[in-house]
Amino acid sequence: MAKGHRSQIKRERNDNRDTRPSAKLSYARVSVQKACYVLDAIRGKDVTTALGILTYNPRYASSLIKKLLESAIANAENNNGMNAENLYIAEAYANKGPTMKRIRPRAQGRAYRIEKRMSHITLVLDER
Repeated sequence: MAKGHRSQIKRERNDNRDTRPSAKLSYARVSVQKACYVLDAIRGKDVTTALGILTYNPRYASSLIKKLLESAIANAENNNGMNAENLYIAEAYANKGPTMKRIRPRAQGRAYRIEKRMSHITLVLDER
């Protein structure tokens, strides 16, 4: 097989793949900045503490991230055979998604541009 053969490239990429359990939420209707406030509060914490923080956090993004965390825990238990008590949040980040552009009418025939931002949120768990 040639060195740059497609199957060999795929095999090398799969060998370097991160095997930690994770969950991703794409196109979440919350801005990156607002999601990061919540993600900063739970990053590095164990799973039970993070669920408690998310339950009582009044921000809208916390309800989305709580569902995402529960999904990541289920992935860890079912796919990787990990115990939920030993898990902690290794990585938590939000990337910028597409922006919906809207127009708001203003006085004297003007229009203001409204940007409704989206984000892609990722949680990666690991075992202690």
